[in-house]
Formats: sequence, structure tokens, C-alpha cells
Amino acid sequence: MDPVELAGFVLSLAMVYCNIKEIHWGWPLAILSSVLYGLVFWNSQLYGEASLQVMFILTALWGWHQWRKGTQSVNPDVQTVSPLKISQLNSIELKQAAAVTLLAWPVMAYFLNRYTDSDVAIWDALVTTLSLLGQYLLAKKKIENWWVWLVVNIITVGLMLVKSLWLTALLYVLFAILSYIGLKAWRTQHGR
Repeated sequence: MDPVELAGFVLSLAMVYCNIKEIHWGWPLAILSSVLYGLVFWNSQLYGEASLQVMFILTALWGWHQWRKGTQSVNPDVQTVSPLKISQLNSIELKQAAAVTLLAWPVMAYFLNRYTDSDVAIWDALVTTLSLLGQYLLAKKKIENWWVWLVVNIITVGLMLVKSLWLTALLYVLFAILSYIGLKAWRTQHGR
């Protein structure tokens, strides 16, 4: 068993636990686990996943700031804001998220097919694109982030099995379960 993969595994589980409980310390754990998994994925020729770890590090810094200092508009007509709270996407935000994802996926797949030796470029690109969306929604405390992560985690289990990353495949099975738990917890906290 690769000790780097094992350390990333443990830190990642702790990170998701913090996310479910809305503990902002999950973001620094995300940074550490992303560094470790960046190495694991690069060495396994999962270049989209490896580059995604760099994006996770950057968005984790932003997400940590959002969770600690971020605000949301309560009443746009009178410019009222409140601390960031769990909320849902409105219909316009949902359409924008879908459009950006559907545009970014083929671009990422083209890039991976053209410029890397990835043998799973289309799936790697889908996971990468959806993960960026999930990370953004998590930073904004949108309930839908858990649905996105559920899809990402299920697809990633298959990718990790193809690449013989058994421990990481197990991690993503656990992530899928935790995504469902997170969805239920955030719905309860949001009152839905």
C-alpha cells in the first residue's frame, strides 16, 4: 500500500466529515489531501485528476475564506447581506451550472486526448469538470454540491478500479456514501 495514498485517504475522510458538519477546518485538510492525491494521480497517468488537485488547492483557499468571511444576499432590493448559509440554487443558477459543465467537459476531454497519454480522457474530463462544479457549490454552501459529488464519486470508483488504485476506489465508495449523508444533513439544516 502506497503511504502517500493512505495519508491522502485519511485526510480526505476527515475533510468530508468537516464539510458535512460545516466545520471550516475541512478546507485546510482539503489542501493537504489534494497535494498528496496530486502525486498519486500524476503517477497513475490521471492527468485531469492530478491537475484538478491544483484547482482544489486554489479553490480550497477561496472556500475557506468563503466559509469564514463570506456573505450572501438576503434582499437584493435593499442591499441586505448575511453570513453565508446553506441554500439552494435558483433556476437561473442551475441552468448556468449545467451550461458551463456541458461546455467545459468536451473542452477538457479534447485537451486530455490531444496533449496527454491518458487512456481514460473522456471520463477523467467528466470527473474533473464535475469536481470543479462541486467544489464551487460547496464553497457557496449550495445543497446541490452533494448531488454533484455523489455523481463524481460513483464515476471515480470506476476510474480508480481501472487504474488499480484500490484504496482510492474504496475512498470514493465511502465518499459516495458520505455525499448522501451530507445531502441529508444539509437538507435538515436548511429545513427541506
